[in-house]
Order: sequence, then C-alpha cells, then structure tokens
Amino acid sequence: MRGDEPRGEGAGADEGEDTVTGSVPRRVAGSLLGCPTALLGVLFFLVAGVVLGPFLLWPRTRPRAREALTAGARRLAALERRRRSAFFGDRFPDPYTVSDRRLLRYLAVRSWTGLVYGIVAGLLGFGAVLAGLLVGGVVRGTLGWAELFAQLLLGGVLLFLDVQGLYALAALDARLARECFGPSESELLRRRIDELAVSRAAVVQAVDAERRRIERDLHDGVQQRLVALAMLLGRARRSRDRDPEQADALLLQAHGEAGDVLAELRDVAWRVYPSALDSLGLEEALGGVAQRCSVPLRIRFEVAGPLPRPVETAAYFVVSEAVTNAAKHASASSVSVHVSLGGPPGEPLLTLRVEDDGRGGADPAGSGLTGLRSRVAALDGVLRVDSPLGGPTTLVAELPCA
Repeated sequence: MRGDEPRGEGAGADEGEDTVTGSVPRRVAGSLLGCPTALLGVLFFLVAGVVLGPFLLWPRTRPRAREALTAGARRLAALERRRRSAFFGDRFPDPYTVSDRRLLRYLAVRSWTGLVYGIVAGLLGFGAVLAGLLVGGVVRGTLGWAELFAQLLLGGVLLFLDVQGLYALAALDARLARECFGPSESELLRRRIDELAVSRAAVVQAVDAERRRIERDLHDGVQQRLVALAMLLGRARRSRDRDPEQADALLLQAHGEAGDVLAELRDVAWRVYPSALDSLGLEEALGGVAQRCSVPLRIRFEVAGPLPRPVETAAYFVVSEAVTNAAKHASASSVSVHVSLGGPPGEPLLTLRVEDDGRGGADPAGSGLTGLRSRVAALDGVLRVDSPLGGPTTLVAELPCA
C-alpha cells in the first residue's frame, strides 16, 4: 500500500477530496436520502432516551438496556453503510468490528449533520423559488436595475455559501463513515508501519537467502569445475613428455571444461543481476530468460515506454524465478509469460502473468514464493498464486509504477 489506503480496505472519500464513484445525480440522491435516515437517527435517540433512559441508570438493568440500545444503533448504522455503498460506491472492510461507543458517536454526529444538510438543501430550494420570482419580476418589468443588481449580488453570495456548505457536509458525511466503518487514520498509520517493518525484515531475509544461493552456486558449481579444470591441466602437464597424444586429449578436455565454467559463471552472474536490464531493457532481459529456459517459453510483452528501474528489476526476477520453478519443480512442458502495463491515469500498474502446464500444487508459503512475495511487497505490489493439484499454475504479480 502506498500513502493512501486502497478503497477495498479503507473506505469513503478523503476529507478534502471527492473520491466517490458514480454520477453526480446519484451522489446527490444519496446525500438527500441521508436526510430522512438522519431524522430516523434523531428519533431513535429520542425514543431510546425516553424508553431506555431509566433502565440505563439502574445498574441491574443497565447491561440489557445497553444491549438493546446497541442493537438498534447497529441496525441504523447498517442502513447508513448500505446507503454509502449503494449511492457513493464506498467499499468497507468486512467484517470490521466497531466499538459501541464509536458507533453511537457516529450516529449522533451523523444524525445532526444530516438534518443540517437537509436544512441547507431546503434553503437552496427556497433560493431557487426566489430566483424564479426574480425572473418573473424582470419579465414583467416590475424590478429596477438597481434592485435587480442588489438581488443578484445577494443571491450569488448566498448561493456560493449554500453550495460550499453542502459540499462540506457531504465531505464530513464521507469522513464520518470512513472513521466508523473503516480503519481510522491512526489505524491506517499503524498498519502501514507494521507492513513496512514486515517488508523490511522480508527484504533482509531475501537478500541473505540470495547471498547463500550465490555462495552455493559458486561452491558447488563453478568452484568444483575449476578444481576439475586444474586437475586436467596438471595431468596434461605431467603427460606432456611421456605421452604427447594423451596430453593433447587432456588439453582438449580442459578446453571444453573451461567453456563450461564460463557458461556456468555467466549463468550465475545473470542470476545475480542481468546486465541486459541496464543496456537493453526488460524485454530483452526476458528474452535472455527464454533462451536459457529448458522448456518452451512464450513471452508477450505489451509495455510502451520505459519503466522505473526498481520495477524492471523486480519484474525480471519474478519472471525468472517463476519460470525456473516451473521447469524444475512443476515438470512443466511449456510456460507462457504476459507482461502488460495498465491501471488508471496517473497510477500505472505493471502486471506479470506466468502460466505453466505443470502438475501444480505449489505451496504459497514455500521459500521460493515467499521470496518473490517479499520482493513484490517491497514495491507495494501484490503477488497471487493459483496452483491446484494437477495444474495448471498461474502466478500474477502487480507492481505499481507511480
């Protein structure tokens, strides 16, 4: 997550910004519908105060009275929540536990702000009627220019104040809903801090695991081949005088071993960081993955323009590791990769989709996928894996590019 909370986990509009979805008439209808629901809230508190007030004061009956009060408050809050979802497109986390005190405070504030909204909207309607009378007076010629100018000036000021009041009350309604039905600002901040702490720890673990893997590749692969190469050269040197033909054969074998060492060293270097990313870009670097892959790999690259360097690096390693896992562990006979750039304006999103026809059953909590998920999460991205037994396996990574 970035600085703002996604709409699927947070809720409502920002304080000074209209972020609700849907058409303007739909939002206006939702705001006007909030007036009768606010009246219901006022009536609820009046009736509850009269009926349940004595029972709330008596310690013996206080728990049941409070339970009845809370049950009614939750029904009204559910009505407000449905109104926000239906008319404003707000999405709230479900389930989300709200304390009784917060719920009652929300209904109390929401009831009075809803009534104020209704009064301000009524004043706007009354102003429209007066504007109609003013137009009629102009048509009949009963208004002078001086009086007309004064009426227009006063009406314009009142219209501006009325519209600003409606906008402020609508923003307050969204803020109240967000704070009640979704995480508050302090909760969002705590979540963000926790996520950053977990992400930092995961990145450190991923770096340590990568170092161990590089050391293992060098020790078990390149180092062993270099030892074998040194032994071949030593045997060739000792056989140079006794058996020149055997020495030539050993040198030829050593030459082949040197080529294998170079190829393996090049593979290790590519796994550490591919130089093609810096010189040629992500598309060509993925082409190198296809060349080294032991199974047929089809790549569809639909990205126009450059990408941020951290995003390119993460995308390369996600695809490289996913393809390697499919070839080694899933017994796949073919792999396809689709790289596309989309998302809303101003928030581009790079999507990586890797599919294989292997046997499936990949463990999302395994070390390989955990490392990929940590790499993606470090860029505020999301990694999803669908791998039923018998296959196929689909891995989707979404990386924000903003």
